[in-house]
Amino acid sequence: RDIVLSNPGRRNALSLAMLQSLREDLLHDARSRELRVIVISAEGPVFCSGHDLKELSSEDDVKHHSQVFELCAEVMTLIQKLPVPVIAKVNGLATAAGCQLVASCDIAVASEKAQFATPGVNIGLFCSTPAVALGRSLPRKVALEMLFTGEPLSAQEALMHGLVSKVVPEDKLEEETMKISRKICESSKSVLALGKATFYRQITQDLDTAYRMTTQVMVDNLTLRDGQEGIEAFIQKRKPVWSH
Repeated sequence: RDIVLSNPGRRNALSLAMLQSLREDLLHDARSRELRVIVISAEGPVFCSGHDLKELSSEDDVKHHSQVFELCAEVMTLIQKLPVPVIAKVNGLATAAGCQLVASCDIAVASEKAQFATPGVNIGLFCSTPAVALGRSLPRKVALEMLFTGEPLSAQEALMHGLVSKVVPEDKLEEETMKISRKICESSKSVLALGKATFYRQITQDLDTAYRMTTQVMVDNLTLRDGQEGIEAFIQKRKPVWSH
C-alpha cells in the first residue's frame, strides 16, 4: 500500500494533523491478509521538512507541544511494530523529523538527489527525538556530526553510512522500490511478521540474550504452517504455496 505525504506547499511538514493522518494510514487494515508492504513517499521536492514550526511557537501551550512530540514518537515506533515491512521512497530533502521518519522505516530507497539533515540546532531546537532514530541507524560520530552541525548528508553519504538501503537515479526510483516490494510479496506474511518483530527485539539485547531468544523463535517458526510448507517445497523443488 502507498502512503503519500501530500502537502508540498508546507514542505510536507509533520503537523499534528499530518501525524494523525499518517498514524491512521499506517494502522488502516494493518492486520489485513492482503496487506504485504507499505511504501511511504511524498509529493514535491521535499520529502518531509520535519515538524511544523508554527505549531511549536510560544503561542501554543506546553500541552500542545507535548502532544505533537508524543504523537510523533508513537508514529515512529508504530512503523517498527507493524507486521509488514515499511519502505521509505525518498526523492528530495528529508530534515529533522522527516529524517527521523526515513531512519525509522525498515528499508529506505533514495534517489540521487535526496538529502538528509537534522538542522534543528541552527534554530535553537536540538533534534533530540530525531536523534533516537538517527543514533540507531548511523555510526555515533556520523549522527553527532549531523546533529551538532545541521549539515546535510548526500544520498551517497547516507548510503555509505547506512541511513538508506539503496540509491538510484531519480527515473529508477519507482522501479527499484517496486522491485523490492514485489520480492517481499513473494514470501510468507506470517513468517515476515515474526521475523520483523524478532529483529527489533533482539537488536537491543546483549549477544547471549539475543541468541537465546532467537533460538526459540526459530523453533516457533518451524511450528508455523508456512515454515513447514517452505521446507517441503524446497526439498520437492517446487514453489511454496503460502497460507497468506
